[in-house]
Amino acid sequence: MNQEIIINGRQIGDQHEPFVMAEVGINHEGSFKKAKQLVDAAVKAKADCVKFQCHIVEEEMIPTNMRPGKISTERLWDIIKRCELSEKEEIAIKEYCEQKGIIYLSTPFSRKAADRLNGMGVAAFKIGSGECNNVPLLEHVARMGKPIILSTGMNDIASIRRSIAVIKKYKCPLMLMHCTSMYPTPYEKVRLGAIAHLKKTFELPVGLSDHSLGIYTCLGAVALGACVLEKHFTITRQWPGPDVPISIEPDELEEMVKGARAIFAARGVVKAILPEEQPVIDFAYASVVSIRAIKAGEILDHGNIWVKRPGTGPLLAKDFKNILGKKAARKIAADKQIKPEDILGF
Repeated sequence: MNQEIIINGRQIGDQHEPFVMAEVGINHEGSFKKAKQLVDAAVKAKADCVKFQCHIVEEEMIPTNMRPGKISTERLWDIIKRCELSEKEEIAIKEYCEQKGIIYLSTPFSRKAADRLNGMGVAAFKIGSGECNNVPLLEHVARMGKPIILSTGMNDIASIRRSIAVIKKYKCPLMLMHCTSMYPTPYEKVRLGAIAHLKKTFELPVGLSDHSLGIYTCLGAVALGACVLEKHFTITRQWPGPDVPISIEPDELEEMVKGARAIFAARGVVKAILPEEQPVIDFAYASVVSIRAIKAGEILDHGNIWVKRPGTGPLLAKDFKNILGKKAARKIAADKQIKPEDILGF
């Protein structure tokens, strides 16, 4: 059972802080200047990774007038063509990320795009949900032997199982991303419970690629065991672009990073008393005490003993019932913590 992968030396898995991917995607609209701005903002927000999309439109689709549903009324071909970055620009962006100390990843949408990214020396491949069941492309990428992060939107368990089998043939480190491919995703369709479902079914690390509005579901995903968060990211939702309306802005990304790390730190799994709680136990617990003077031989009952703070006595509230009905071994003054030696036969 492999519960972690390593990308550029960064360990990703249940035992490590969530790996936050700022998904630039095509939000740069083909502008190299905007792409660099997005890298700078992701670095400032302390994201772990900036992820782009590698589009070579003629290699990934045939000429079509198809429009991407409710996302945009513009032709898909025109959107992708406008948002392409040249190979030279993509190399420059990767180098810029390295200078800034943030991991660069990109999603290939064609065989040629995968070859370009591999030639650039990417540390891993992020495969989008649309390519999750694209067996020829998956096999082509898997042959390169690099870690793969596989999104699973629009795919069921049987489909995901087939894709995993293809990747495992080449022994690539692998993790899955739960995803719902709706833009935006209504909260009731996010289905965070699928994170545990995928973990249990495939025994792989699982993250969340989220298209809902805001950062709430990402933070909830961390509490449920997600080790990667991927979220569309923009400088401002005033920018044009089909993915921009569902994207988060820099202040939201920064808050998501902070929140994810805080929730991860709070995600302990064992219910037990901590040694660090002892100072509070001392004043917050209750001890068994005398509530009036008690004579030697007197029976201890609700009329002469009760429980009061602090919890520094040898007999605590949990012991109270075991003391009732027993006799005092000696005189006990009022408002004194009861000791075992105060009780006959205790």
